Order: sequence, then C-alpha cells, then structure tokens
Amino acid sequence: MMKIKPLSLFILCLGMAPVLASAQAGVVKTNKEKSDDDPTKVTTKVGVAWSDNYDMNDSNVTFSGSLALDEARKINVKVNSDATEWRVGGSWLFPVGIVNFNFGKNDYPNGASQTNYSVGTFIPLSYFGIEPAGFQIFPMAGYTYNTGDHIDCDKDENSACSQPGFNGSPSPENGFHSMDTSGSSGYLGAFILKPLTADLRLLSFLGASYGSKNDDGDNYKGYFGGIGLGYSFDKHNSVSGFTYIQDNNTYLDEAEKRFQLSYKYQF
Repeated sequence: MMKIKPLSLFILCLGMAPVLASAQAGVVKTNKEKSDDDPTKVTTKVGVAWSDNYDMNDSNVTFSGSLALDEARKINVKVNSDATEWRVGGSWLFPVGIVNFNFGKNDYPNGASQTNYSVGTFIPLSYFGIEPAGFQIFPMAGYTYNTGDHIDCDKDENSACSQPGFNGSPSPENGFHSMDTSGSSGYLGAFILKPLTADLRLLSFLGASYGSKNDDGDNYKGYFGGIGLGYSFDKHNSVSGFTYIQDNNTYLDEAEKRFQLSYKYQF
C-alpha cells in the first residue's frame, strides 16, 4: 500500500489553491450573507455539541471553536469532553469553495491511539447559478491519512482474549499485543441546506467513503447520511439538531445511529 505523508497533503493543498482561485467567476456571497449553517462561512465562533447513540448507552460532548483571521482564513479547533479526541486545523476560502486542513489524534480506552491528517472541501453550486427550488447544494470531498497503533488479540488457543465472553484487560498476559498500523481513505458526498423561513433551515448530508485494505485484505468501505434542522435566534446565537447514520466494514459491527444537538455563538 502506498503511504502518503503529511507533507504530501500540504503540497496537494497548495496545488489546489490556484485552481480554485482561477475558477470562472460566479455569484460570490459575503460571509454576512451566508446562513449560520453554511459550511463555507468564515467567522469567529464557539460551540458545544451533544450526541447520543440510539441503541447503546453512549453519549459524548464536544467543544469547538473557530478564529477568523480575515474574510478568507480561519483557525479551527475541536475537542471532546475527556480530551481523548481532538482536532486542530484551518480553512481557506476561495470564491468557488473552501478548503479545510486538519490534524488530530484519538486515544482509546484499550491503550491504542491514532493520528490523522486530512484535507477536505465544500463547493457551493450557487456560485455557478445552480440553486434548484432554493436548495443550496455543496458537493464535498476529502482525503484522510491515518497512522498509529491498535491492540490485537493473539488467537492462540491459550490466549485469554480468544475465549468467548472475555472482558478482561487488554494486557500481554491476556494475549493482547500492540501493532503499528497506517492507512488512508477518501470520501465524496454532498451537504444540502434549504431555508424554510428567515431563521429556520432544513439540513441534510449524504456521502460514501473508500480506503486502503485492512488486516483481512478488504478495502475500507463506508457510508454516512443525516437530516436535521437549524435555527438562528439572532445574529449571534443559533442551534441545530441532526439524526444521522454511519456504517463501515472495518470499525463498526453494525450501522451506528445517533442524534446530535449543537449550539454555537458567533462573534
């Protein structure tokens, strides 16, 4: 499997910049004209989100923030409540869309960890005069490179971890060992925003992902989608609610269904 290093991602993003900047001129909305849920809006804001799994007693809280450096660039951060998952990066807005760069890390209860580097983009079709029935469509695409380690079970008959119902500690004594791992994946999809009133919006997204092979020799495959509503109380305060589903053939035993509520304050 060919590995793409973080430096290669940075060079790729720099290569995309002149392409976006030289795109044919279209209808360009200012940040003030954009909806609070527009993924291309560059503004300084802070937010908090709570999500819950429908089928399991599994909920989490995430804090996020963005610092606008000017009308086109911002710094983004995100961290969950116990700091086991965090992201830091930036965004660069062009007339035809926005490019997002991120670096982050996940720490898991069993001692495994994962570092990821990603780049993604949203392109508003309204720039090209495409806004059917008022639906604002944002095709999205991205790439992620992961590196880290995971805890694997040695399936020797004498290993405790291979026994049915085992729920002990992931220690070497129980047959577990740490393995270095790396991989990459990309995704394609669309985010859709439809204003219902001056303050209320219909929100939805749908996408699919594909990536490098896992230990079993199967390529990573997944999908995700959701629908929700966004509401602005004033120019500073807004909320949104989503119900969404995600599934893949590597990390999830079955499709994960979640509900998410979020609040953000824009300065």
